This record gives sequence, C-alpha cells and structure tokens, in this order.
Amino acid sequence: MSGISTHVLDTARGRPAAGIRVHLSRGGVVIGSRLTGEDGRISSLLPAGTPLQPGRYLLVFETGSYYPEAFFPEVSILFEVRDAESHHHVPLLISPFGYTTYRGS
Repeated sequence: MSGISTHVLDTARGRPAAGIRVHLSRGGVVIGSRLTGEDGRISSLLPAGTPLQPGRYLLVFETGSYYPEAFFPEVSILFEVRDAESHHHVPLLISPFGYTTYRGS
C-alpha cells in the first residue's frame, strides 16, 4: 500500500511523543493534518481516497506544543516521492534541543 506515514519518538524521555500536530503539504497547499496518537504514530497523512503522486512533499511538526521549552518549536521536513507505488514512512526523533529524521520502512 502506498502512502505517507510518520511517527515521533521523544528520545529525552524514551517514549512516543503523543499529541503533536503534523501537517502534510504539496505545492504549498496543506493536504493533510493530524495529531500523533498515544503511540506517537500517524498511519496515514493523505486524505482517504487521495492517491500518492510523485513530487515534493513537506511535513511540518508542531514540536513547540509538545516541548514548550524547545529550541526548535517547529520541524519541517521536505522530501521527494519518486515511486508513488511505495509507502513513504518519515520518522522524527526529538528532544528539547535537537531532532533527527530518516526514511523508515
């Protein structure tokens, strides 16, 4: 199944980061927005029935709502979908003063 998913892990506390608002945009237009669940995951950011298309997508994580003292109150990740038949999982690892990401599976 193709699509875009994410999860956020709090590396300072050693647990999933629940309740973070994540926006998905394409071409400057927000096409999806959801909160991470208790497990820190969002299984699908594309609206139901919306096919994944090749192109650039932007994920914006509102990390300041989770960590009010955060140095990075927002994390933006721009990535490119080349194979629309594949699933694209983009995890985010956060702490109050840093973050990292990678292409997951």
